[in-house]
Amino acid sequence: MRFWNGISKQAVQEDLTEEYRSARAFGAARIGEAHLFFRAGFKTFSIAYGEITRFFRRVLLVPMKVCCGKGEMAVEHLVVCGSEGEVAQIQLPGTREAKILMEELTKRLPGIPNVRP
Repeated sequence: MRFWNGISKQAVQEDLTEEYRSARAFGAARIGEAHLFFRAGFKTFSIAYGEITRFFRRVLLVPMKVCCGKGEMAVEHLVVCGSEGEVAQIQLPGTREAKILMEELTKRLPGIPNVRP
């Protein structure tokens, strides 16, 4: 399996297949021992935990029409920032998974801010 660096968008030289397979999945995102993985299109990106400077949850409200009126649907995203700013916005399957993912990342990255700037 081929991996791309989530920050520089270049191919990764090291083999991360075993870490990817053993990583805990949250929709398109996976948490490994030393990397955060996510899929975008047909590519799988990896970001080393040392390259992450900030991460936070972003909730987008999408307007929708229902049979008996209008409403909004909340779509959860994980936003990962590097030294250049926002690197990735990863869509998550729901609020419950987003909260669990944030807790896991906070455990693995204790000194990194997890609120939006």
